[in-house]
Amino acid sequence: VQLQASGGGLVQAGASLTLSCAASGSIFNINHADWYRQAPGKQRESVAGINNGGSTNYKDSVKGRFSISRDNAKNTVYLQITSLKPEDTAVYYCNLVVTTTSGSTRSYWGQGTQVTVSS
Repeated sequence: VQLQASGGGLVQAGASLTLSCAASGSIFNINHADWYRQAPGKQRESVAGINNGGSTNYKDSVKGRFSISRDNAKNTVYLQITSLKPEDTAVYYCNLVVTTTSGSTRSYWGQGTQVTVSS
């Protein structure tokens, strides 16, 4: 299973971005998906998650601006970010818990996509 994260960029404060995490390989099911971010000099933190049933959860500080969704047909998870702030600047990573067609289940990380927000 391979994950490809994309959609980051350099934007001005107030702009919006949609990050994508596309999974490929012998995928039977994406059980759970999370987006994390890591700002320079800080620990990686979870910002949003979505489970198999579509239930979502968010870090308190991003509620109302971040929206996680999934397209099961495309094995892709999205993170829509609106009203971007300079403090959202970070490398954003996706993490998927995947069950493969061989029946194994494990966690996979994407390579990260840089989001830089200028004031």
